[in-house]
Amino acid sequence: MEAVENDQSALETPPDPATTPLQQPLSKSAQKKLLKQQRFEAKKAEKKALTKQQKRQDSERKRKEWEETLASVPEEERSKLIESRRSLRKERMEKRSEERGRKIERLTGARDCGQKIVIDLDFAHLMTPSEIHSLVQQIMYCYAVNGRCSSPCHLWLTGCEGEMGSQLKRLPGFDKWIIEKENGSYMEALEDQKENLVYLTADAETVLEELDPKKIYIVGGLVDRNRWKGITMKKAKEQGIQTAKLPIGSYLKMSSSQVLTVNQVIEILLKFMETKDWKVSFFQVIPQRKRPEADSEGYQKVEGEENEEKDDQLDSKKKCAWQVFCTI
Repeated sequence: MEAVENDQSALETPPDPATTPLQQPLSKSAQKKLLKQQRFEAKKAEKKALTKQQKRQDSERKRKEWEETLASVPEEERSKLIESRRSLRKERMEKRSEERGRKIERLTGARDCGQKIVIDLDFAHLMTPSEIHSLVQQIMYCYAVNGRCSSPCHLWLTGCEGEMGSQLKRLPGFDKWIIEKENGSYMEALEDQKENLVYLTADAETVLEELDPKKIYIVGGLVDRNRWKGITMKKAKEQGIQTAKLPIGSYLKMSSSQVLTVNQVIEILLKFMETKDWKVSFFQVIPQRKRPEADSEGYQKVEGEENEEKDDQLDSKKKCAWQVFCTI
């Protein structure tokens, strides 16, 4: 399923018209939506900067308070405070180490019996470097979310070459990720399982009702500002593989299209694996701003507030998640 993300950068190296489809111009409606999204991103960036500044100020304030506390007590009491702080740090590190060990066990086990999900990265030639960077960040978030699940999926990355592969390899600890990484396409890596391949695309006619453990679901890794409509559907048809779409329309009405970001699709699938409930999965993952007219039946207020906060704090979550997983 195509991932949509706003970006103002122009293509540094335009695709070869002989080998790529003709780019579709944006309609007036799409341009308005793009402008609205750009304003949202600008506001989000401003809020992120303020949050970062506040964290620095809080950190500096706590440091000064600690120094003042140590300076105000006798030497013996000071030594006890320092030792107590060291013990707490050691305890936290031990807990993190234990949790990391459990995550490694879960991810390793998923290789044998987990639901196989592929992120197709063969669209890098259609994206700008900044769009590729955005997709890499989404993939990083996908890996972190998958590792937190009690029953994670078996995640595959195919097409890890060129600029895409270079940016992925620059992620600290990427070489230790417990996933499958293929330079070639999924057709090459999984050629003996072609009959089980299912490309998830919003343009499919078949609605995905359940996840079949025997099937291998493919998510299109494309951040394109909606320039390449229907490209994943066309690709799947040309390759002769099955297609399906998430049953979004059966549970809520999106404010725009039903195209989601890569991390949203992966998180929805993971949530469904846990709950076996599409409605719960959609409302816990899709931000409320994308579903203002949804028939929530009680979910909209609670889950919407949660997702607005989650959407605003996505970057900080990625950083926190990455700190946990960088050694895996």
